[in-house]
Amino acid sequence: MGAIFISVRSGSTRLPNKANLDICGKPSIQYLISTLKRTEEADEIILCTTLSREDDQLCYLAKKNNIKYFRGSSEDKLMRWLEACKKFNVDFFVNVDGDDIFFDYGLADRCFVQHREREADFIDGHGLYNDVYGITFQALKEVCDIKGTNETEYIRSYFLEGDRFDICPLQNIPSKYLKQDIRMTLDYPEDLNFFTTVIQSLKDTKVPLTFDNILFFLSQNPEVKNINFHLDKEWKNNQKKMMTTVFKK
Repeated sequence: MGAIFISVRSGSTRLPNKANLDICGKPSIQYLISTLKRTEEADEIILCTTLSREDDQLCYLAKKNNIKYFRGSSEDKLMRWLEACKKFNVDFFVNVDGDDIFFDYGLADRCFVQHREREADFIDGHGLYNDVYGITFQALKEVCDIKGTNETEYIRSYFLEGDRFDICPLQNIPSKYLKQDIRMTLDYPEDLNFFTTVIQSLKDTKVPLTFDNILFFLSQNPEVKNINFHLDKEWKNNQKKMMTTVFKK
């Protein structure tokens, strides 16, 4: 079975409980769930969160939106995914981070299509507006067997390190997903302001909240991009500091 995993937890330090923050009358994660439900390729959408009590609300939202959820390790995202795969019999999944609330379902569907065309262990969609990865159960299981740490928030290098896996870059990507001067990740108060401004503006003009409409609105209102884009460099630097792996010797 192929699934979309929404990886999300409430324990953020820069913007606490960001998945449940209200944006124009809805929790921020609601916007992501709604667009992912338009998928034409995934068999299931599964919200993957933690056992922490503060994540009870995320599970409630999953049930309310008629999607499945799984609760596992807080720090070890890879093991959380592995156990979710076992529970729901998932042999291939596409990961979507819960703070990428403008993530477009079409990008996830592109991963599923490519997996049918070439069954690589790891499909690498890095460097887009929102990174996306397609991962097989077998590759994930092997990584979990050899990793030497339980702190696996940043997962990409586990699959790219060495030559253990068949890696395939995400191909035939529509140009609209190629990142330019827009930041679409919810991680700082300025990001919340950005998302709120876009969503409220489209709502006021009765324009559907689609990825194409978001891009068009931003092209017509470039000042909105300046709300948070200056934080992108800081965010990337923070990620680089965390993107190290420790495999067992």
